[in-house]
Amino acid sequence: MAYDVIVLGSGPGGYPAAIRASQLGFKVAIIEKESLGGVCLNWGCIPTKALIKSANVFEYIKHSTNYGLNATGTVDFGSVIKRSRGVADKMSKGVQFLMRKNKIDVIMGYGKIAAKGKVEVTAADGTKKIVEAKNIIIATGGRAKQLPNLPIDGKKIIGYREAMVLPQQPKSMIIVGSGAIGVEFAYVYNSLGTKITIVEFLPRVVPVEDEDISKELEKQYKKQGIDILVNSSVEAVEQTTTGVKAKVKTQTGEIFLEADIVLSAVGVVANIENIGLEENGIKTEKGKIVVDKYQQTSVAGIYAIGDCSPGQALAHVAAKEGINAAEHIGYNEKKYNHLPEPLDYNNIPGCTYCTPEIASVGYTEKAAKDAGYELKIGKFPFMASGKASAAGATEGFVKVIYDAKYGEFLGCHMIGTNVTEMIAEAVVARKLETTAHEILNAVHPHPTMSEGLKEATAAAYGEAIDI
Repeated sequence: MAYDVIVLGSGPGGYPAAIRASQLGFKVAIIEKESLGGVCLNWGCIPTKALIKSANVFEYIKHSTNYGLNATGTVDFGSVIKRSRGVADKMSKGVQFLMRKNKIDVIMGYGKIAAKGKVEVTAADGTKKIVEAKNIIIATGGRAKQLPNLPIDGKKIIGYREAMVLPQQPKSMIIVGSGAIGVEFAYVYNSLGTKITIVEFLPRVVPVEDEDISKELEKQYKKQGIDILVNSSVEAVEQTTTGVKAKVKTQTGEIFLEADIVLSAVGVVANIENIGLEENGIKTEKGKIVVDKYQQTSVAGIYAIGDCSPGQALAHVAAKEGINAAEHIGYNEKKYNHLPEPLDYNNIPGCTYCTPEIASVGYTEKAAKDAGYELKIGKFPFMASGKASAAGATEGFVKVIYDAKYGEFLGCHMIGTNVTEMIAEAVVARKLETTAHEILNAVHPHPTMSEGLKEATAAAYGEAIDI
């Protein structure tokens, strides 16, 4: 079985890479050991958003009197989980359709690079076969990271997969880690009635975000009834007859927390073991595959994209890296007339779908100062937004960071309702090297949440109208 391009993995990086390669005229195969769409479609991005939507709807019901309505309801936890799985299954079937549409062969099994241009595929029944291709794209993704003192057993100590399909709703849960996975599940389960405690090792929640965002999320989560321990670590977990007992080291000493279940949400680790890297001289560093700006590894004709390569572990990053890898192959094979544009990893939007949502791009305030910029910073609170008031969603703000000398748009940080739908304006503006002047003079629609970006820019330059 010979192909022009083989892709190992069908996640949000793998399947776009396969489709783009097919569009460029290559004969393509994709190898997948589990489900088309990978973790994102089946166990990550998509089903979690379905759970979050159910939590949103229940929140509306609980607070319906705020809108002049009287609605009551109860949680059918099994149905919430079932809906989430249904959404994931539908999206996975959509990828199956895209494979057929683009004439891409899907080979189910575990793929391992046997030699340059050769992949060994082990099927579920243990049978093996060799598939050949001139070019290989590694898109094997990542999995939940496990701490030595917090081994995931799938029952009392769980990872994100188990959190999406629990057979019954726990009364209480300890969540270890406050990155995107941790705070999203904290919102879902807290909204549905589970008592949540977040334990974060670093000094603040969502630690990769701007400090002002972290402070606001902590304030809003505490208002929602979520307990938060920062500068803290879970040292050990003991299983009890009713659940778990966690020994937590805090700044003021050791404490013990009891709950039905512990969710470990301490990040992801790349799937780079046992895929033939060492045997074929493919270099790795710090648990990732080393690549150049076109995603090519140390071995010509072998590429790596997504969570197994050094860029941010985000679905939209993986997709663009996959497209770039396919286009670089196309350029080398004279099927594409120019080199792809390498990613600017400082202009990648980050989105966290808790409530309130978080969206950001570019420099944080601290990073911009550390880079030597003199800053103009503006904030617009959604409390001052007519649309936010009408929607009953006044939590949060938009924060913008500009270079004081030239007006360069250095960063944008948002927390509030629907801000994940607003951040693209800042991404495109920064891509176009837009300055504060253009943002101020681009008429934004009213009443919208999106005009908050213009209002924050006005605040940075002392021209604010509504605050």
